[in-house]
Amino acid sequence: MVEQRKLAAILAADVVGFSRLTGADEDRTLARLRSLRSDLVDPTIAVHNGRVVKRTGDGALVEFRSVVDAVRCAIEIQNAMVERNAGLPADRRIEFRIGIHLGDVVEESDGDLMGDGVNIAARLEGVAEPGAICLSEDAYRQVRSRLDLAISDLGETRLKNIVEPMRIYSLQVGLPAQPRPVAAGREQPAAPAMPDKPSIAVVPFANMSGDPEQEYFADGIVEDIITALSRFNQLFVIARNSSFAYKGKSVDVKVIGRELGVRYLLEGSVRKSRNRVRITGQLIDTATGAHLWANRFDGELADIFDLQDQVTASVVGSVAPKLEQAEIERAKLKQTESLDAYDHYLHGVAAFHRYDREANQEALACFMRAVECDPNFASAYGMAARCYAQRKGFGWIADLESERAAALGLARKAAQLGRDDAVALAGAGFAFVLFGEIALGNAFLDRALELNPNLAWAWHIGGFAKALAGEAEIALRQASHAMRLSPQDPQYFAMQGVVALGHFQAGRDEEAYSYAEPAMREMPRFGLAAGVAAASAAFMGRGDEAANAAMTLSRLDPALRLSNLSNWLDFQRVTDAERWADGLRRAGFPE
Repeated sequence: MVEQRKLAAILAADVVGFSRLTGADEDRTLARLRSLRSDLVDPTIAVHNGRVVKRTGDGALVEFRSVVDAVRCAIEIQNAMVERNAGLPADRRIEFRIGIHLGDVVEESDGDLMGDGVNIAARLEGVAEPGAICLSEDAYRQVRSRLDLAISDLGETRLKNIVEPMRIYSLQVGLPAQPRPVAAGREQPAAPAMPDKPSIAVVPFANMSGDPEQEYFADGIVEDIITALSRFNQLFVIARNSSFAYKGKSVDVKVIGRELGVRYLLEGSVRKSRNRVRITGQLIDTATGAHLWANRFDGELADIFDLQDQVTASVVGSVAPKLEQAEIERAKLKQTESLDAYDHYLHGVAAFHRYDREANQEALACFMRAVECDPNFASAYGMAARCYAQRKGFGWIADLESERAAALGLARKAAQLGRDDAVALAGAGFAFVLFGEIALGNAFLDRALELNPNLAWAWHIGGFAKALAGEAEIALRQASHAMRLSPQDPQYFAMQGVVALGHFQAGRDEEAYSYAEPAMREMPRFGLAAGVAAASAAFMGRGDEAANAAMTLSRLDPALRLSNLSNWLDFQRVTDAERWADGLRRAGFPE
């Protein structure tokens, strides 16, 4: 038998609940499936240059010339299925789930395909949600800059019979594009409104070092400049996560200005060579595209903090000339004098923002190395504590008591050393809140926001802390403000979850569900959104939606029960805890 090895884009698809559908009405189901193949599936595959390799009773394996063709085909099919299922009861809908992978395959003489490329595509299809498309990281790389997609990063996932865990991405299609909800009573504007003070975004600087390994350093410089600018009450500064949404993309500055709702944009480059550093910066008016200034800052690596201060002062002097010099001096807060500690810290920040379990462990190790180099490095202690909080939030903790002790120890150290360091205090506050010290966490988060009124993730976590403390309306305001500070944030779904929780506590179940449902759709692993969606839908009498969300929450945390809810969310008001438990009970959550 002649075999040929090649690289191919493989699409695997099947029907969700096929056995259930045929068991209920086999003749009707098979007739509908045959009609779908002849009228929709096969013509769409042909249009996008696909080749059906094999069929199963309810599925197919298809080869494409490119991942772009495969994804376009999958989107077209899934969108068409939503239209065809419209008006049908849930038990009669035919829904596909699809997996797409770019990998090595072996083509046999009869045209059949074998190998890991096929196996991985099939496993991706198996973990896809109904109506969704799962992409491997190799496939995602091929389409992320070519297609305008709303993608959820599902992180590192173990696929059945695949040795190494794989990073996978989910594309939920078939639903009309919806604007992200805003606070109750407000209409969604076409773009964020301009603030009533100078507003600025700092986009990622280009790494000109010629070494991809230095990417973390360039990103760290930008993050520090954002942090320095954020300390000025007179400025409105877009959060790091939204600014970094434009990393690696060629986007017109006017478009960025409209999407983020800012007047000014800072862009530039960083070149690090041995012991020398060069930072260039250009400040642009997004309304006109005009350059307000461009400058170059050269120095020794040992002078890096002074160079950052020079960039910050130049920006501030251009966009807010009435700021007092004393405020500029106060913004020059040195995190550490140890360059080794600073380097480990930047590595840790880069890893933390990948938002998966392995990256979390890597980030924690980097922050701990930073404090070994400088035992007084408050921000590193705060970020280490934040790592533990992230682990608990995503259910990555193996031993709750030991990790709680470690997290709170780091949080206390961060708070002790960083009385005037917003990052240290916010990280400490996050850990205190997640591990049950809610009042203390609230106090540190409030102080962090006094020090840095533009720290979006502190507004978001602060809102969550306020919700647990029973202050629903304050929680809503804080989480909504986080959304405005970071409208392109990869963790926008988490901010939506806090807004949903605030509405739920206030008894506004429709508003709660309107935020929780899209958050759950964007991040299927987000337990808070699933819980709020289940409880609010139950109170509205929407039994199917409530039951589905409750099942999602149980799948995310199989050990969670109504009897141990306080181990997860420790509401300080009895009425909040009772309403939460009652809603989940009505949704069918286990006792």
